[in-house]
Amino acid sequence: MPIMNHIPVDELPYCEPIKKWLRDRYGKEADRIWEKTIQNYNSYLPDLPDYGGKKNGHARAIYGGLLVFALYPALPDQPPIAEMQEFINTMFMGSFTKLGKIFNLNRPFDMWLIDKVFRKSGNQDRKDIRQYPAGFVNVDEPYDSEHHAARYHFTQCPNAEFAKSHDLLHVLPLMCNSDFFGIGEIHGQLIRCGTCGNSNKCDYLIVGSNNKAAAEYETVTDEQGFLVSQRTEQKKVSRPIRELSMEESREQKNS
Repeated sequence: MPIMNHIPVDELPYCEPIKKWLRDRYGKEADRIWEKTIQNYNSYLPDLPDYGGKKNGHARAIYGGLLVFALYPALPDQPPIAEMQEFINTMFMGSFTKLGKIFNLNRPFDMWLIDKVFRKSGNQDRKDIRQYPAGFVNVDEPYDSEHHAARYHFTQCPNAEFAKSHDLLHVLPLMCNSDFFGIGEIHGQLIRCGTCGNSNKCDYLIVGSNNKAAAEYETVTDEQGFLVSQRTEQKKVSRPIRELSMEESREQKNS
């Protein structure tokens, strides 16, 4: 598809935050690194399938992710991904911090509302995928009224597909891990066994931070750098939330 159908780098809202981060970290080298980042971004565009450009409801996630993929190879010191996570969290999820001042997933109405938001977004994803098959494949899941948990999952993620095809899978956790931060900012907990980068799906199971089910899990970093939820054996509710374990997920991926 023509490059003009994709989103140019200067139309993304992340340019100024990245340039400031570069100045703070690299000083006089910042301008050169930014120019290399733009070159990388523009060189990636011809490889991309048609996502629908700005019409895609996940346009910022897709093209913001592409900008991060363009940034990392341009960094002269190739820092550990963990050193960049706080910056990426703030850049992508700063709106969740603001939302958390009025929105709280420990309130039943707010949990009900976020489930409705997920369903509306999922319905649009399922409509878009018919026209843009390289986009997000969203699978709806019923609201868990017993545990007050909202859930859905992706079986295809453009960021994961790009990372795999461009040998950038080690950079992908920056985007995936920011989901944990964003949900935490609205007083929730994300319970996730895997992503499209380290398993066969990216699952979203969301509960309020004070929900007793949240205490069943701890968040750990796997060997690839992805944050995942691990069951805490000492803390089990009588009827645990259904989940796909990391072991099951890997078995399905490898089958």
